Amino acid sequence: MPRHEFDPGKLVVGLVLTGGCLAYLAAARGWWHFPPYVLLPVMVAGFCVAGVASSLAFALRRHRRRATDRVDRPGETG
Repeated sequence: MPRHEFDPGKLVVGLVLTGGCLAYLAAARGWWHFPPYVLLPVMVAGFCVAGVASSLAFALRRHRRRATDRVDRPGETG
């Protein structure tokens, strides 16, 4: 039994931050050269994707919870 529910938004945020850190590390080591102002919009877009993923996961959980509530109460109509 898992301790908590899986949250895809947190996974996406973690991947975005890890990717940003790796990009800056690669630039600092001289392995990769990119304009520094490019990474900020990419990270903001990643955070927006994380927000959408969290919103969809929340909506899906709420929909499933309401569906199980209807099944659990057979005497009620609605």
